[in-house]
Amino acid sequence: MKMDKFYMPTLKEDPQDAEIASHRLLLRAGMIRKSASGIYSYLPLGYRVIRKIENIVREGMDKYGAQEVLMSALQPQEIWEESGRWSKFGEEMFRLKDRNNREFCLGPTAEEYFTTLVRDELKSYKQLPLNIYQIQTKYRDEKRPRFGINRAREFTMKDAYTFDKDQQGLEESYQNMWDAYEYIFDKIGLDYRIVEGDSGIMGSGVSHEFIAMAETGEGVVVYSDETDYAATDEKAKVTLSISEKEDALELELIDTPNAKTIEELSQFTGEDKSKFAKVIAMKTEDENFMIVIPGHRELNILKFLSHFKIAENEIEMMTDDEIIALGSHPGFMSPIGLKDVRVIVDERITQMSNFYTGANQIDKHYKNVNYGRDFEGEVVEDLLMIEEGDKGPNGEELKFARGVEVGNIFQLGTKYSETLNAKFLDENGKEQYFVMGSYGIGITRTVTAVIEQNYDEDGIIWPESIAPYKVIITIVKTGDKDQEELANKIYEELMDKGVEVLLDNRKERPGVKFKDRDLIGIPHRITVGRDAKDGLVEYSTRKEKENISIKYEEIIEKLNY
Repeated sequence: MKMDKFYMPTLKEDPQDAEIASHRLLLRAGMIRKSASGIYSYLPLGYRVIRKIENIVREGMDKYGAQEVLMSALQPQEIWEESGRWSKFGEEMFRLKDRNNREFCLGPTAEEYFTTLVRDELKSYKQLPLNIYQIQTKYRDEKRPRFGINRAREFTMKDAYTFDKDQQGLEESYQNMWDAYEYIFDKIGLDYRIVEGDSGIMGSGVSHEFIAMAETGEGVVVYSDETDYAATDEKAKVTLSISEKEDALELELIDTPNAKTIEELSQFTGEDKSKFAKVIAMKTEDENFMIVIPGHRELNILKFLSHFKIAENEIEMMTDDEIIALGSHPGFMSPIGLKDVRVIVDERITQMSNFYTGANQIDKHYKNVNYGRDFEGEVVEDLLMIEEGDKGPNGEELKFARGVEVGNIFQLGTKYSETLNAKFLDENGKEQYFVMGSYGIGITRTVTAVIEQNYDEDGIIWPESIAPYKVIITIVKTGDKDQEELANKIYEELMDKGVEVLLDNRKERPGVKFKDRDLIGIPHRITVGRDAKDGLVEYSTRKEKENISIKYEEIIEKLNY
């Protein structure tokens, strides 16, 4: 491609609203343009990268036995009503009506669509296992789109679903897709970790996430160099040591004027924060919850939601008035003596002795509270957010790092086949529900992850596997006959060999061309300058930037094409 006609509107300055390197560089390199909040257009260079990633994903999926389909982005309300997720999915779902007043959504995910696709087609165990996938645009009305295409309202995703006859088959399909993902991300060239993840509203069983390591990543990964343990901070199990059990002392009601927070109570009483119980009041449409955890720790809301199978959009904090209506008071809440509320207790609370809680009265707290004697609740093994200094499940030292989730795999089991009544006949002619798995790769998100791992102060450094072009030829002085003839000769030879090449023949100053070349990050660079009359060019790679002078005939060998 000759660049005098190429649409590549690069920017000299960083866009003001760009929050992370990938967002800034994609905009500056003329690869994307913002249409509206969380909505982007892909320009020629950017779209070539998207297609490169898609092709690697296709190669990996096909290699491991998956078959590609393409389904509509419009999904009918009925199938979501069948699964019970039409109302549960929440405000992130784009909903619309056609001219006949029939309701649809723009697909945020595709469990319902794939399950209903096969339920009337697959009738026998002899047709299993089945692995089908699509690469398609997904839509989620993010409350706060950010980080460019990393968290957008419209994004490209590969989603796959497996259908097996039993759990053993699912586990084999799950491992097969695990292997496929390793193949895909290795070929792209990502530095990633595979961590235990949270299934959330999407799944119901085992899940893992493929996290591309990046300091600017939204997600936190917890891992150990001593063992193979790795998990997201949302999933990581907290092992917390509790002081030895004490003899229970008599419950006391004490005055605690203006001491509402754990910090204020600790200062007022002189006790360590671990001697207090923290109470969090939350509600769904149908139920009120008081969640009790150790005072020196934070609630992991996703663990709570996962345990009770509640969608994130269905839960919210109770207002002060709602807390008062329960017979309590904000800042002085206690699980003791309350009605019309479900008391949920982190297991560590049951191991604590003679601790403090609120007393449901202004400026009052209870001292010497003991679980079982003074209150009871529904005990959950772990509701805490992991913190620096915590140990792993086997006592190992843990490290924390940030990353971008680029892929996930879920063992769905029969969650969707049961709700959508998708069955087959087994070897004995008996109806069984399909045992399903779900597997996603964020195509556009992978673009951002690659850049976050491959850039410098001058621009992007694309891995060769997904670079929009492999080679860029720069004519230092456009109009110079020797330079133009040699550059075009090299260009034509590379094109004939099927090499993806850009020829910068623009009538721009050399400095502009060199800056753009660095910015867009093409892996191999050929500079045709004043030595062109002698058949000499300069060669360098984007990563090393070390120029060497070579005969133009050696270029093909140097490029290894």
